[in-house]
Parts: sequence; C-alpha cells; structure tokens
Amino acid sequence: MKVSASIEIAAPKEDVWAAITDIHNCADMVSEIIKINVLEAPAAGVVGLKWEETRMMFGKEATETMWITEAANNEYYQTRAENNGTVYASRMAVTGEGDSCTLTMSFRDEPVSTFAKMMSGVMGLFGKGWMKKMLQKDIEDIKQFVEAKRATAA
Repeated sequence: MKVSASIEIAAPKEDVWAAITDIHNCADMVSEIIKINVLEAPAAGVVGLKWEETRMMFGKEATETMWITEAANNEYYQTRAENNGTVYASRMAVTGEGDSCTLTMSFRDEPVSTFAKMMSGVMGLFGKGWMKKMLQKDIEDIKQFVEAKRATAA
C-alpha cells in the first residue's frame, strides 16, 4: 500500500523543517501522538535518530519504534519501522521557496512474511482510506502548529 498527502503551509520551508525534525517535541504538535521516547540520537543531523512513538490508532494506544534512514537538510527525511512481518517506510518532504511551502507526507508498507503478505491484500482494501486520513490529520496539525508559531513571533 502506498499513500500520500500534501498541504500548503504559510511559512518558509526552513521553519517547517525545524518543526518536523524536532522529534523530541512532536507530541506537542501532532494531536494523535501521545508520547515520544528517543532511544538513540546522532551526534549531528537526523539520520540515525531512533524513537518510540505512542499514538492513538483505532481508539487504542499503539507504540512503534522508528528511525530515520535518510535525509537531506531542509528537503526530506525518510523513516523505517518493522512490525509483524512488515516493513513500513514514511517520508516527510518540504518544497517551495519564500514565505510558503508544501509539506508532503507519504507512507508505504512492504509485507515480507507469508502471513503479512496474505493479510496485506485484505488490509489494503480497508487500510488505505484510513491511512490517508491519518496522514492528512498529521500534516494539518503540523500546518496549524507552524503557522501559529510564526504568527506569535511576528
């Protein structure tokens, strides 16, 4: 399954980048995230940052361990998680110049175990719409956070 969502944000991409790479504090920005527990932090940059993220999913708390595998400063970062025979990858990308930008969040899963492959077809039918809504809600929260912060700084 592959899903993505984009949103225009009235802020320079550097401001958005600063917000989306502040993993330690993203529970203050994204409403569905309950807590973050950073497990490993690189000496510089974001590649190698590893954390546990607890969020509300289907009305229950769910915790996933994620890490940043690739990044280009002020452009994008990519994360990876593995659970129940499936590899999950998400990407946060910021594009634009000047006082506005576009934030795009994408997600894909790759079942690797036999059971995960069987379940993927069934879950793909139901999960794609739900995942799109979750991505959209997350980026709307980020937009609101960044634009409010920018307004109070002005």
